[in-house]
Amino acid sequence: MRQKSRQRTSLESGEEVAIALARGEVMRGGDLVLATGGEVIEVVADRESVMHIEGRDETALTRIAYHLGNRHVPLQVGNGWLRFIADAVLLKMVEGLGGRVSMLDAPFEPEAGAYAPHHRHDNESGHGGRIHEFPSRP
Repeated sequence: MRQKSRQRTSLESGEEVAIALARGEVMRGGDLVLATGGEVIEVVADRESVMHIEGRDETALTRIAYHLGNRHVPLQVGNGWLRFIADAVLLKMVEGLGGRVSMLDAPFEPEAGAYAPHHRHDNESGHGGRIHEFPSRP
């Protein structure tokens, strides 16, 4: 939902808001939205069922990343791990390539892609603090 260019959503307060993103832009957990009315709203990434992958070594993890990328799987890359949305077929492939798989409920922040505007978070908590400016009311 954080990459849909035009949408209506609700704040934790229940207030409905409209969001219009530039094409290719993705809101990340910890980003801030500056509404036209001056309100500042923090984007919170929902927890999702993800597979957390570690390899027996760097080569195994790189090989796993290659095969997932070859299948265009949205992938979150961390220091010594990969994450993607749970999928039984991909689980078997990753295990066959020597990956150690753990199931987690965690915010999912996949790489934006080679052609997206570049943005990296300073830490793994996802609090990048970018500010987006959007209208606040539908």
